[in-house]
Amino acid sequence: MSPAETPDSSQPLLRNIAGQARDRSSTAPLAADNLAEIIGFNVRALRQQHGLSVSEMAGRIGLSKAMLSKIENAQTSSSLATLALLAQGLDVPVTSLFRGAEAEREAVYTAAGTGPMITRNGTKAGHAYELLGSLRGQHKRLESLMVTLTQDSDAYPLFQHPGTEFIYMIEGVMDYGHGISTYRLNEGDSLQFDGEAPHGPTALVQLPIRFLSVIAFPDNTSH
Repeated sequence: MSPAETPDSSQPLLRNIAGQARDRSSTAPLAADNLAEIIGFNVRALRQQHGLSVSEMAGRIGLSKAMLSKIENAQTSSSLATLALLAQGLDVPVTSLFRGAEAEREAVYTAAGTGPMITRNGTKAGHAYELLGSLRGQHKRLESLMVTLTQDSDAYPLFQHPGTEFIYMIEGVMDYGHGISTYRLNEGDSLQFDGEAPHGPTALVQLPIRFLSVIAFPDNTSH
């Protein structure tokens, strides 16, 4: 049994590096169609892509650090002259600062037990795969499944696929193999791994078994 490696908890979450967070009152709307917030998000993302701090960026375009901070946090509206300065300093067309304003962002809600049942390579009697929603276009790279195993078998499928997979145990106990390692997964345990290595259940210890499987495929994957 090989213990799962635990990442350094001092490392910042990628969502905090690539995105932003702000406070709002419990009665405030969720910022639908707010141009100031869209502009602020894009300015922050582009600045970070250039590896610039707020102070460095402000000096580069001739704005105060306080003003640039207000723009990024949607605390002020930018004039056309300011937008031109921002675009010039970031070396992008002005339209790049409005990216995301022209289209509604998609979300899929799946009520409990209503996801379509799908057939996956290795599907057999007693092995059920429920799709928990699927977005279109580039966001189709994420596949979320609720897997239910209610019948033991002498053979189990071994999966291999590009990308990263995350498994979270909801019910039951199973041994799960990944490459040359095997992990005992109990209720509440999780496992995250490189999908290129052969992986799959090696023993169904306590039935029924239910676990959440989330696969993030690479950008260039067709599936």
